[in-house]
Amino acid sequence: MVIIIPAFNESETIAQVINEVKQYGQPIVVDDCSTDETYIKCISEGVDVVRHAVNLGYDAALQSGFEHAVKLDANIVITFDADGQHTAGVLQEVLEPLLSGKVDMVLGIRSTGFARISESTFSFYTKLRFGVDDILCGLKGYNIKLYMTHGCFDSVRSIGTELALSSLKRGVCFQQVHVPTRQRIKGITRFGSSFGGNISIFRAFLIAIWADFYNNWD
Repeated sequence: MVIIIPAFNESETIAQVINEVKQYGQPIVVDDCSTDETYIKCISEGVDVVRHAVNLGYDAALQSGFEHAVKLDANIVITFDADGQHTAGVLQEVLEPLLSGKVDMVLGIRSTGFARISESTFSFYTKLRFGVDDILCGLKGYNIKLYMTHGCFDSVRSIGTELALSSLKRGVCFQQVHVPTRQRIKGITRFGSSFGGNISIFRAFLIAIWADFYNNWD
């Protein structure tokens, strides 16, 4: 079981996050061409690091993480944010239904709610369509067979939603868990600035609707 941590300029939190999650599985940090000491701190912690030579973005980082997880023959993959907001203790609740085979996917629900209207809109749709409260939560757990079936984690810059939505449309069994969150220390979130974040999320939302009703991401 591996925990993929996509990271871009998270030197202030990455060591703490690694040490919190490693009791639950093998951390894989994907350093998306950070310009600070993120990579150095990962190496000092002795964890597996996949490093991008250029900044490719959140989805590409997770894609690289999944590709590496396959090489490691991982059966369960969890995505976990590097900014220190997620509380690692919830990982036990994420793991149990996946390891027991009760479900093939676990989706987090952030305790902080939604900061943007685009997040509320996207999640309102997925709540009506699939019963999913917070499709944009960065903490998700997957049976690796979902990735193998779909063929990728992301192909359209979906902000971490493509594999989950494709799996939901195929009718996979899933469970939701509430994720206690802490205040982010600093820096730009994975959604980007306020305006840019709304644009990116609305774009991902429109792609999700198209894929849902027309081509199932194929």
